[in-house]
Amino acid sequence: MTIRCLAVDDEPLALDIIESYIGKLPYLQLVKTCSSATEAMQVLQEEQVDLIFLDIEMPELTGIQFLNILKHQPLVIFTTAYPDYALEGFNQDAVDYLLKPIPFDRFLKAVTKAQERLQRDNGKSNKQAATAAPAPAAPAHEQDFMFVKADYKTIRVDFKDILWIEGLKDYIIIQTKEQKIITLLSMNKMMEKLSDAKFLRVHRSFIVSLQKIDSIEKSRIRIGNKEIPIGEVYKEQFLKWVEENNIQ
Repeated sequence: MTIRCLAVDDEPLALDIIESYIGKLPYLQLVKTCSSATEAMQVLQEEQVDLIFLDIEMPELTGIQFLNILKHQPLVIFTTAYPDYALEGFNQDAVDYLLKPIPFDRFLKAVTKAQERLQRDNGKSNKQAATAAPAPAAPAHEQDFMFVKADYKTIRVDFKDILWIEGLKDYIIIQTKEQKIITLLSMNKMMEKLSDAKFLRVHRSFIVSLQKIDSIEKSRIRIGNKEIPIGEVYKEQFLKWVEENNIQ
C-alpha cells in the first residue's frame, strides 16, 4: 500500500529532513512540501493525501488551527521543537508526535503506526462496503472556499461571496462585494474548483454566480451595476438553466 504524504513546516531544513526520510521508504510517496498551512490547504483541495507531517508552531495558522479548519482530516504526525505541545497533539488524535531534531528510527516507528492504522481503517471500510447497501455518490464539490495567491499573500475566498469572475489572459479577477482579487489562474482551472450548481461560465471571459444574478436582458446578465455578455458558445447551456428555474 502506497501512503501519499504531505510535509508542512515553515523551516526549510525540517522539510528537507522529512523529504529525505520519506525517500528512504518505498511505500511512502511525497505529494508536496509546504511552508505554511494555507499552502497545504490549497494542496489538499487538489490532491489525495493519506498522511501529513505537520509542524505545530507556524505563522498565520498553527498546525492545530489548520486541523480544526479541515472537514476531512488525513492522518497526522506532528513534528515540533516544543515538547509542551505533546498533550495537545494527541488530543487531536494524532498518530504520533515527533520532537525535533527527528532521528530516522523514531520517524520509522511513527510511520509504521500510521501504516497500521491505514490498513486497519481500510479493512473496516472494505467490510462495511461488502455488507452495506450502495450509498449515493458524494457531491463532487464539498469545499465551500478556496485560497488564492494575490498581492504577495494568500487570501481565503468564500464561494458564497463571489459575484463574478473575469478572465484576463493568464490572470483572473475574482469580484466580491468587498474586494477585487487578481490572481494567476486559468478560467478552466477555476471552473474545476467551483460547484456547477452555483456557478456557470457564460462567456469566454466570464463565470457568474447563479445566485447573484439580478436580471437577464437579451444577451446580457446584470449583477448589480455590472453587465456581463453571454457568449454564443455558452448561451444554450445558460438558457437551459434559466428555463429550469423559470416558474412561469
